[in-house]
Amino acid sequence: MTDVTVENTEAATGFDALKGMGTAEAEAPVHVQKLDSLGRAYSTGKRKNAIARVWVKRGTGKITVNGKELNAYFARPVLQMMVAQPLTAADRTTQYDVICTVEGSGLSGQAGAIRHGLSHALTHYEPELRKVLKPHGFLTRDSRVVERKKYGRAKARRSFQFSKR
Repeated sequence: MTDVTVENTEAATGFDALKGMGTAEAEAPVHVQKLDSLGRAYSTGKRKNAIARVWVKRGTGKITVNGKELNAYFARPVLQMMVAQPLTAADRTTQYDVICTVEGSGLSGQAGAIRHGLSHALTHYEPELRKVLKPHGFLTRDSRVVERKKYGRAKARRSFQFSKR
C-alpha cells in the first residue's frame, strides 16, 4: 500500500515540474535589420511565374524596374499603383529608392512579384513596418499558379470540341 503512495507522489512531483515548463510564454521572434555592405535591403518576390529581385535603399522615392522608370515599364496606372502600394501603406513614398529586376510571367504577375518583394525588403530595412504591411496581406505570397494541361484535354480542363458526325 505504501508503494502506491510513493509512486503517486513521484508522479505528482514529476508533473509539477512539467507544469512550470509549459507555462512560460513563448516570446515573439525579434526581427532585426538586414542590410548588405552598400546599405541596401534585399528580398525576392514571387507571383505566378514571375520572380522579382528587389533592393531598397535610402533615397528620394525613385522606382526602377529592369533599368527603366516605373512609368515606362508599367504603362497601366493600376500596375503602377500596385507596385507602390507597400510604400504608400507604410507612408514611405519619398524616403526609399527601389531597384528591381523581374522576369517571367506577364506584366500583372511581375507587378505582384515586385509588390511582394518590396514588402519583404521594407521589413528587412525597417522591421517595425511588419505590423503595418502584414494586415494588408503584402507579406503573403499568392501561391496560385497556372494549372497544368492534362492529356486527353484541350487545355487543363477544357474538352475537345464534340462532333456528332
